Amino acid sequence: MPSLLEPPLMTRLLGAERILVAGAGGGFDVYAGLPLALALRAAGKEVHLANLSFSHLYGLPAEAWWEQDVARIRPDTAAPEGYFPERTLARWLHRHGMPDTVWAFPSVGVRPLRAAYRALTAHLAVDAVLLVDGGTDILMRGDEAGLGTPEEDMASLGAVAGLTEVPERLVACLGFGIDAFHGVNHALVLENLAALERAGGYLGAFSIPRDSREGVLYLDAVEHARAAFPEHPSIVNGSVAAALRGEFGDVRFTDRTKGGPLFVNPLMTLYFGVTVEALAAEHRYLHLIERTVLTRQISSVIEEFRDGLPAQRPPRQFPH
Repeated sequence: MPSLLEPPLMTRLLGAERILVAGAGGGFDVYAGLPLALALRAAGKEVHLANLSFSHLYGLPAEAWWEQDVARIRPDTAAPEGYFPERTLARWLHRHGMPDTVWAFPSVGVRPLRAAYRALTAHLAVDAVLLVDGGTDILMRGDEAGLGTPEEDMASLGAVAGLTEVPERLVACLGFGIDAFHGVNHALVLENLAALERAGGYLGAFSIPRDSREGVLYLDAVEHARAAFPEHPSIVNGSVAAALRGEFGDVRFTDRTKGGPLFVNPLMTLYFGVTVEALAAEHRYLHLIERTVLTRQISSVIEEFRDGLPAQRPPRQFPH
């Protein structure tokens, strides 16, 4: 039975022994899972890190490929290009004396991504997979007025939803409100979470304590990544880090956000947890992307699905 003294998401994770924490949406998403990974390792769990990558992985040397569509990134892995968040994270982990492998998946469709996940989870013998989304657009079910950037998130969700052999499959979102930058209405996010609660798949919310070991190391990792890519820092993790430091409102930490005002606030430091099973069951088009091989096929399915909707759920305003 869940306890008020421990978030249900953590109860589920602490019941596992070997956990794969994987960034669902590409880019720096794996960083959003870093505080959870650090806390679980401190609790004695074996934790592995992975990420759906936006880097040009097919330019990696042959020895970096552990399996088809699964690359093993180490601090000294040769980079095919400058932008390489997975290697940057591996170097940060190495600097702190931690296990420094970060597994990377290319941006592909559900079928090859599921095969990659299946091979890796079997190799690592994990009994839990935690998908982490920087932002909350992975919670969009498809009929909302704005979906954010859904292709990679849905590829990851579809892939892991099919891994029925893994006992625990969970999703954690960090950065509530950030996806407004990409058109997500967060009143609809809350409506979706309420539906997941009714379905028994909502696992509560909790924040990262700033002065905790996990909070301090997360801030350090985000700053390390910003210094590595000053021209392309993570908007999501930069916003979460600013909120964790107590900053508020239109906080500017990169020219990438000059297109509109930001609203950095304490809600951005909250994790929202759900089960993969409930999230997949509530989704409206996830079954339609089962056979996709390429990311652009997912984009086409989403466009066709939305063209066929009689109506989209319109944005809603917070009443307070």
